[in-house]
Amino acid sequence: MRLRIGSRGSQLALWQANHIASLLRGQGHDVEIEIIHTTGDKITDVALAKVGAKGMFTKEIEEALADGRVDFAVHSLKDLPTELAAQFEIAAIPKREDARDAFCCVKYSGIEDLPQGARVGTSSLRREAQLRAVRPDLVVHALRGNVDTRLRKLESGEYDAIILASAGLRRLGKTERIRQVLPVEMMCPAAGQGALGIESRSGDAAVREALAFLDDPAARAETMCERALLGSLGGGCQVPIGANAKHHDGKLHLEAVVASADGKSLLRESLDGADPAQLGNQAAQKLLARGGAAILDQVYGTQTAQPQQP
Repeated sequence: MRLRIGSRGSQLALWQANHIASLLRGQGHDVEIEIIHTTGDKITDVALAKVGAKGMFTKEIEEALADGRVDFAVHSLKDLPTELAAQFEIAAIPKREDARDAFCCVKYSGIEDLPQGARVGTSSLRREAQLRAVRPDLVVHALRGNVDTRLRKLESGEYDAIILASAGLRRLGKTERIRQVLPVEMMCPAAGQGALGIESRSGDAAVREALAFLDDPAARAETMCERALLGSLGGGCQVPIGANAKHHDGKLHLEAVVASADGKSLLRESLDGADPAQLGNQAAQKLLARGGAAILDQVYGTQTAQPQQP
């Protein structure tokens, strides 16, 4: 079968698309990749939390999917809005890479070793809030650009340390600057981090069938739980919300965090359950009741019900 993949043009996005293409070629399919430039790729000089456009890394790709220019798209799952339009579906969620964040540094071996007032780069409000909770003295600066650009800024001394997703660094083979993989208890990852989401047109049975072998039940259960929590909180990846579910023996353990941007208010919830969506929703309700609603209202005014870019 001839299959066309829609992908962003970044080094990491193309690694992901090529990885899926090679697995499909191994099944005898003829695969090509079409690069699609998204809004998020064009806005590179503004912190993502300030842009806040829903679907900023997916909108143009979904348009190509709807028009039939591509058969499916390979996304970082954390970029995919929690609510998809009815015309699309997540056809497969492959086996997940490490979901945790990585502390990257030239001189220091961990967050606790950074000197007072050290400059730390991150593009994420979620990371910034949790960083401020453990080290309020640090000076946090917005960090945009692809993985190479970010690492180059670290190497040149522009930052004392940067925080990146472990998964992207591992996939690109750029792990030499990882000094500490941050425990979930310190830095709860974004919902869906480390996972790929393969999006297709709803009801496209031939494409769904071709992609079925890629779907990993554990990765699907974990990420659906995390996305349910995110959806219930009305947030996205540029909101200070962390969610990490672990699948073990048919059960899920979920760690979730809601934080204020300054890190002074930080709520944690740990829950176990079997039903992914139910567990995610239950944890969200507990967080909202414990003060999460007030924190999120403070971050986004009264707009917390409008999901931002996840």
